[in-house]
Amino acid sequence: MPTILLVRHGQAAAGFGSHRDPGLDDVGRAQAEATAEELAARFEEPVPIYSSPLKRAQETAARLARRWESEVILEPRVAEIPSPTEDLRERARWLRGVMAGKWTDLPAELLRWRQEMIDCVLGFESDSVVFCHFIAINVVVGAATGAEELIVFRPDNASVTEARTESGSLRSTAMGTEATTRVN
Repeated sequence: MPTILLVRHGQAAAGFGSHRDPGLDDVGRAQAEATAEELAARFEEPVPIYSSPLKRAQETAARLARRWESEVILEPRVAEIPSPTEDLRERARWLRGVMAGKWTDLPAELLRWRQEMIDCVLGFESDSVVFCHFIAINVVVGAATGAEELIVFRPDNASVTEARTESGSLRSTAMGTEATTRVN
């Protein structure tokens, strides 16, 4: 029964509606360092580290990889929810609307993305740390709890949410710290 730790990236230097792929700001780098210290203390030996290919997740993951002298495995299935538009302002407006709904309200391509995320996490055969995003963490928690709402809780930047895989299903065992998150 592998334990999967889902880590939301540290605070980004720009919001969803103002930059396609921002890295971390100074606060985010400090959050990433603190989370790396916390995670390193949880394990007797290193476990696989996976990251979304987006910069903010990779930069957060890099702190733990440096401590463990290990590599980060890029996993595109744990990336941010795909937006139907490249226009940054429209993208933020779209996300605000989506976040207020249920999975059953969304188009087939987003349901496929959601299922790929769930299948990815279910496929981990050993304890793992996954650096990802707000919606991605909600996908896993929602699948574990049977929730249809897109937003089950609001994971803070650099928070750690714990899930377990067991007999082909997900179980949420500990939610990360929550924060007020807004799409900007």
